[in-house]
Amino acid sequence: MANTRVQLRSTTVVLGGMGLLAAALTACSSSPDKRCVDRDSYRLAKGYQVVSDKNCKSAKSAVNGSWYYGGKKKGSWASGGSFTKPSKGSGGSSGGGGVHRGGFGGGKGGSGG
Repeated sequence: MANTRVQLRSTTVVLGGMGLLAAALTACSSSPDKRCVDRDSYRLAKGYQVVSDKNCKSAKSAVNGSWYYGGKKKGSWASGGSFTKPSKGSGGSSGGGGVHRGGFGGGKGGSGG
């Protein structure tokens, strides 16, 4: 019985440490996931068409290019993101501007870690 209890504690410590390491690495992502899209290309089923980055860097472009943060890319289309750059503490590629999800402590109404 005592051996089982020691083994359980050891496993809990290892798994807990791995979770903390994963959370720390995720929180320290250096730049948000961004891609250049054509703002005028929106399709309900697909999202925005991804175009060359040069369309977002130059004012003289035939395409109405804008940086699109987060979301998912499927083929040459991106959806589910935002044109608002996420703030530093919002988790980088988590989605739209300033989306905060529960973590340790949860937040309002959360049950905590």
